[in-house]
Amino acid sequence: MQTHLSTDPGAPLARRNPVAKLAAALIPSLVLLVSVDPVSSGLLLTAWLVSVPSWGVGWPGLVRRLWPLGLAVVMVALGNAVFTARKGGATLLEAGPLLVTTESLATGATAGLRVAAIALPGVLAVLTIDPVDLADSLVQHLRVPARFAYGSLAAFRLAPLLAAEWEVLGRARRARGLGGDRNPLRALAVLGGRLFALLVGAVRRGTHLAVAMDARGFAASAHRTSARRSEFGRADAALLAASALLTAVAVGVALATGTWSPVLS
Repeated sequence: MQTHLSTDPGAPLARRNPVAKLAAALIPSLVLLVSVDPVSSGLLLTAWLVSVPSWGVGWPGLVRRLWPLGLAVVMVALGNAVFTARKGGATLLEAGPLLVTTESLATGATAGLRVAAIALPGVLAVLTIDPVDLADSLVQHLRVPARFAYGSLAAFRLAPLLAAEWEVLGRARRARGLGGDRNPLRALAVLGGRLFALLVGAVRRGTHLAVAMDARGFAASAHRTSARRSEFGRADAALLAASALLTAVAVGVALATGTWSPVLS
């Protein structure tokens, strides 16, 4: 996988099958989606943080890569702390309609913790998955149609081109004197033009890709063989079992401490 983050492909969890890694990340995320409590979220997040070295991901690079996630967690926590209806406890901040109490702050912290616990395992899995291995695994183990699997692989490979093309569009418009206007309405119009040009380019590449895949028989109903065999062994099954066990333990502790709070209750 081509990323700006250095990873060790020989690390214990990095070597696991892509489908196993994605499934292991999905299991706790599904459970956390139905509950908002600090115990299960905290336990699962701690476990994933402890497992980071086993994924072969360096801490400095991971921190640089995850700053958008950290920003999102902070924004979610602050938003819930300010706008939640739970305003019990001691008052920490009061400025007109803005009221933050110990209870609302705890509610916001719980929401931010939940977002981090849901997102981190998926990020670790994606950072250590080779797109080609993922396509092979989807086709061979989940019986995903080859057209969808390898179309997704091609899209994944082409995604970095969007950032490069966005930069080229910006430079071209600045060269024509269209990028330095400080008028907000004019700047919004320029932004819309760049987005439209980016969309047109993406549609054009997608059309060419679809035609090329059809020419190679991806639209045919006949079974396609794979050039490489994707292995799903005992270690991959053990990863799934460990994820399920860890999730069950976190939920059990939350229930035992009385903090389990289903979203739809």
